[in-house]
Amino acid sequence: MILHKSKSDIVGILASSLCLIHCTFTPFIFVVQAHLAHHDAEVPFWWSILDYIFLVVSFVAVYWSTKTTGKSWVKPAFWIAWSLLFLILINEKLHLLHISEAAIFFPSLGLVFLHFYNKKYCQCKDDTCCVATHSGND
Repeated sequence: MILHKSKSDIVGILASSLCLIHCTFTPFIFVVQAHLAHHDAEVPFWWSILDYIFLVVSFVAVYWSTKTTGKSWVKPAFWIAWSLLFLILINEKLHLLHISEAAIFFPSLGLVFLHFYNKKYCQCKDDTCCVATHSGND
């Protein structure tokens, strides 16, 4: 398996942090894009699909992190944050509702926080110790 359960929080932290960096620099890229459009150039394809790559990687990290967490409230918190990230991203691509560009920072930061929390809370040597040991300690 490419993403081992014990590494999912690290991957989640990296993916969410890179997503934040990507979202932070996108407005600057739009300025560059406007300049390039004036000269008949386009934004590279790889930049335009980064949102989807981060979304897929963060989904896998959330999936595996929720498998190994010992706190029951963390599981829905992960999925709520990821779902908000998904909805904001899809809304941004399809222009369904007018939502501030800054809205994407909240679920991204939430995922970073949750992965850090989950990593600190659940330090396991095997795949089952966290759920079995901490399942009733909310």
